[in-house]
Amino acid sequence: MPKPEFDLPAPRRVRDDLLKLLGPEPDAAKLAGALRLLAKYRSHLIQWELARSYGAEVRAGPFRGMKFIDHSAEGCHVPKMLGCYEQELQPWFEAAIASGYDDIVNVGCAEGYYAVGMALRMPQARVHAYDIDGNARALCERIARQNHVAERVRIAEAFTPAGFREFAQRRALCLIDIEGGELELLAAAPGDDLAALDFIVECHDVSAGRISAPLLARLAPTHHVRLVKHALPSPQFPPLLENAGHLDQLLAVWEWRGHPTPWLVAASRSAPASAFSRAVAAASS
Repeated sequence: MPKPEFDLPAPRRVRDDLLKLLGPEPDAAKLAGALRLLAKYRSHLIQWELARSYGAEVRAGPFRGMKFIDHSAEGCHVPKMLGCYEQELQPWFEAAIASGYDDIVNVGCAEGYYAVGMALRMPQARVHAYDIDGNARALCERIARQNHVAERVRIAEAFTPAGFREFAQRRALCLIDIEGGELELLAAAPGDDLAALDFIVECHDVSAGRISAPLLARLAPTHHVRLVKHALPSPQFPPLLENAGHLDQLLAVWEWRGHPTPWLVAASRSAPASAFSRAVAAASS
């Protein structure tokens, strides 16, 4: 196997960061921050070993077999390699795949785990992937090319509230994860542009502002809506992790979340019935 491309944090730098974080008088908050720093470092080591041992390919889940990369644009990576990333959403993605959408609109696509994965599973669909980070867009394009779906994955930078209008008359699923900007984006869009679209929206419910309730209120008049809470995944570990200690197994599925991130799945009440809409309607009744 080729050596993984991404660089591990140098142990000396981790030590220096740790000492700087703790300071001369550590308190509970500083100790929690130190634990998170060390956990991320250990996660990187697991990531490097997985990529070195098995290569960069998604091992399970809806996108099993997708040719991937050995590092993400941001955040955790190992759960994506294992195929257990956001496992609580996998039944909803399977329902979406069975619904035969014309378009998948992925706002906040990062490196393209979902954008390219959906393009692979839905050969009839066109995927529109948006991210304001240039490195993320470059990685998304790379993954699309190595999976031979680049001709169906349109990659762009910014998505504005007016952008929903392009898809309002088509059968489209909008997957939105923009680090807390979801409510602002959907609140600014005309209701008529949203009414016939289906949605999977991440809700960054930080203590300063829980957006899941106002997002639900925004979509409930025109959609069946279900709140999906995050849950720890239970993957099938490869031998490298099957024989590892419990802490390494926990770190392998850890998604680096610092606060609750539930999801809203919303199916249009006015669009033609589909596997996705039936699943959401049944779950929200």
